Amino acid sequence: MESHKEKSRVAILSVYAAVLLVLFKAVVGIATGSLGILSEALHSALDFVSAAITYVSVKISDKPADRDHNFGHGKVENLSALSEALLLFITCGWIIWEALSRLLSGETHIEVGFWSFAVVCVSIAVDVTRSRSLMKAAKKYNSQALEADALHFSTDIWSSAVVLLGLICASFGLYWADSVAALGVAFIVIWISARLAKRAINQLVDKAPDGMREVIAKIIRQTDGVEKWHALRVRSAGAEYEVDVNIHVKRNLSIVEAHEIAENVENRMKERLGKKALINVHVEPDD
Repeated sequence: MESHKEKSRVAILSVYAAVLLVLFKAVVGIATGSLGILSEALHSALDFVSAAITYVSVKISDKPADRDHNFGHGKVENLSALSEALLLFITCGWIIWEALSRLLSGETHIEVGFWSFAVVCVSIAVDVTRSRSLMKAAKKYNSQALEADALHFSTDIWSSAVVLLGLICASFGLYWADSVAALGVAFIVIWISARLAKRAINQLVDKAPDGMREVIAKIIRQTDGVEKWHALRVRSAGAEYEVDVNIHVKRNLSIVEAHEIAENVENRMKERLGKKALINVHVEPDD
């Protein structure tokens, strides 16, 4: 399937990029003693873990429904996004602890040189490239796991920029700026992690996607033959939508005519939600 291949391709490229950045940042961070760069190295290490989780979840979520998973495997993507957020919270805890320890102890001296700036600039360039490719695929295939990765790496750009600013200040003798930059990275990551976690939890507990009930209600309202409807339920699982609704038709219609109206409702929904959406339309005679 073309969608599965493209989603898997951008996910695995993200894994490779994460591995290279971890190695580069770790070597430079240890050599210079920069907490900002070391925090970025740890951040990238968790990027690798989250990118690997995303890759696996994308492969699993695209599997069709089976006897044990009647509604498919889409929620694996939501679990992937939630696990990414939890990993990032753990990272932030370490960064904040180490940064405050350095600031309070006064041990903030670091070595700033060419490689310090090079590793951050390379990191920014890589994150711009992969966040764009991931977001493009996420929007194309409505993949929450890929979108979580894309948002994750877009915040890496800002966090790297904060570290870069800290290095510039440190090069002028303001070594404490490196630890402050690390704190800035932590707070940026906490903010985006909270957003990712909230969205993933909303889907795992079957919260109706924002605005989707209104969109579906409009589709039903504009379908010829539907007198009224009730019991509309909407949820999402990964990249797919599931909809249940009861529609009322004129009671003198034949079974075939009533079925055609229900099928029309279903087809119009799939035009809006995607062909793989699971639509269940129950028909009742109008009073």
